[in-house]
Amino acid sequence: MKGNERRENIIQDLKQEEAPLSASALAGRYGVSRQVIVQDVALLRAQGKNIQATSSGYLLIEPREKTRVFKSVHSDEQTAEELNLFVDLGGYVRDVFVYHRVYGVIRADLNIGSRLDVQKFLQGVSEGRSSLLKNTTSGYHYHTVAAPSEEILDLIQEALQQHGFLAPLTDYEPVSFPGKAPV
Repeated sequence: MKGNERRENIIQDLKQEEAPLSASALAGRYGVSRQVIVQDVALLRAQGKNIQATSSGYLLIEPREKTRVFKSVHSDEQTAEELNLFVDLGGYVRDVFVYHRVYGVIRADLNIGSRLDVQKFLQGVSEGRSSLLKNTTSGYHYHTVAAPSEEILDLIQEALQQHGFLAPLTDYEPVSFPGKAPV
């Protein structure tokens, strides 16, 4: 087994285990020395993997957040209501994007996690000459929303439905977007 393959397997092992894995245990699994595992972990850390060393072994610390893409439609006046709905229920609005028949996907980062962020965003829009991105597609747009759990994303989806903001996909839209899965 080559080093790259072994390091990928180490990451998978750490993802599957809830308890720390020692360098000795990993060395036994892969038939290499403990020092090779220590070097592999150093390389993985250099690649940005958040691997913590404990007295019992290594732990992979990964973000636990979940994401979902919601397709929405509403008036300009309802923008604050929609964005506040996301953050009030524990969501973090990463972006807004539209699917335009001619231009394809047009995306802008939002990074909205609080009512204050919503207020600042809307103030920025009102002070400029530009309109909301959703207006390029008759009000239809998408948001990538992150939350600590699927349950929170389900609550957000239900609230969007109750407020009449959740929009169905149409025939010409792709079933999924790169790295995203529309509702």
